[in-house]
Order: sequence, then C-alpha cells, then structure tokens
Amino acid sequence: MELNALLAHPVALPSLPRAVALLMTELAHDEPSLRRVNQLIGTDPALAARLLEMANAPAFQMQRQILGIPEALGLLGVAQLRSLVSSAPLGTTSRSVPGINMQQFWRYSLNTAKLARSLAGIGHHNQIAAYTAGLVHALGELLMHLAAPDIILSINALVSPLDLRRAKIEQRILGYCYGNVSAGLAQRWQFPEAVVDALQHQSAPLDNNAYEPLAGVIHLASWRARAREADMGEKEMAVSFPGEVGLMLGLDIDMVLQQDPIDWTARPEVSDYVV
Repeated sequence: MELNALLAHPVALPSLPRAVALLMTELAHDEPSLRRVNQLIGTDPALAARLLEMANAPAFQMQRQILGIPEALGLLGVAQLRSLVSSAPLGTTSRSVPGINMQQFWRYSLNTAKLARSLAGIGHHNQIAAYTAGLVHALGELLMHLAAPDIILSINALVSPLDLRRAKIEQRILGYCYGNVSAGLAQRWQFPEAVVDALQHQSAPLDNNAYEPLAGVIHLASWRARAREADMGEKEMAVSFPGEVGLMLGLDIDMVLQQDPIDWTARPEVSDYVV
C-alpha cells in the first residue's frame, strides 16, 4: 500500500481502557482536576493525539500551534473533553490491533515519552515538544497494522514491531516506515512543524538535510525503550547504541542510561502510567 493511500485509510486508533474509565470518572465531577486529566491523557498516545488535533484546529484561531497536553487542556471546555473521552475507541490486548500487544505498546510509548523529555532537558530543547513527539511517535505502526494487516504481519514474521531494526525493514520492503506514517498523521492533525519533522526523521535523524535535534532525541529515547522491551544487557546496548546521533546531541550511552525512568512502566495499570 502506498503511503498516501495508507494515510487516507479511515481507522480509529484505540485508547487505553482504564485511562478512559478514570478520565470519565474525573470529568464527571463538577470541577474536574485538570492536573489529573493531564496526567491520564499523557499516558495514552491516541487520546493525546486527538486532544492536540482539536486544540490545533482552525476554530481556535491560535497565533501559534499547540505543542503539549497542558496548553491544549487550557483551550477546551469540560464538555468538549467529556465528548473527546467518551467517543474514544477502546483497545484490548488481543483484538484491537492485529499483531500488536497493546499493553506493551502503551508501556513502550510512555517510556519513550518520559525518556525524550529527560534527554531534551539535558540539551536545553523543548521538553513539552519532546514528550508529545515521544508519546505519539509510533502511532504510525498502529495505522499500518490496521490498514494493511496482511503486509505488516508478514513483516512481523521477520522482526517484531519493537525490534531495533523495524524501521529499516519497513523502509526496505514498503519504501516508508512507521515514522513517516506518524509524521503524515501529525501533519494531517495540524501538529506543530517541529513535532512533524521530528516524527518524519526519527528513524534516521542524520539523513535529514537540516538536522532536527528533536528527531535525534526521539531516536535515542525509542532506542532505550526498545532495548528495555528486549531486555538487553550492557554489551548488547553498547553494540546497538546510536553513537553518531548521541554525538550530535552531546550525549554518550552513560548519559542516556542515567535518564532512565525511575520506575519503568511494567504493567498495564494506569497507576503505573501516570507521569
């Protein structure tokens, strides 16, 4: 399937069921806690994407695009948030996206977002943009599995969805990878250009003519989160560490590993996902 055809495919990206349930409970209060709403939406890539899509819609006529969840929440009313959450399609671990373990996907996405925020802070880059990009960076993989399951499941037989080689294999077979799809979605949702560029070049940030540091941040964060999912040891990480990208950001492997989340998300309960 060509990239444009894939991006035009109408699919509903699933949300974390318990996050939706807790959000509905919080939003039912007369005065919901926006801090709690921010925490919960910040655990769910699909919900965060839909929120930012609404906040960046022309209806708000903002002079600048919205980068992060807290600012987006400041624009939307409680009624709009309730509608957003109540209409979210729910995901399950086995049926919602063929070939994807959704519990693992949500865990991995949140860990990538946390790491991206930390790495961006070291280099004095925008941490809000880094968290956003890290959280949604792999949504393209979900769309690919939903829109072209036969093709993508054949790729799964070669490498798992979170394998470090995944982007290269997809690029070789399809001519594009999940990062290009994520960028296409972000562009359609009118995300800020910096986030779109980071998603577009995340798998090979040094191949871009104009180097985007945020793409490098996402590259390193996703490398670490994927290494965690693969349960890599020190030697395996040392061999696979993207040193050239780290060099461009002034980060070596030790500096990256020091930014690990204090508590790696290990279970699908929302209490583990709160940021």
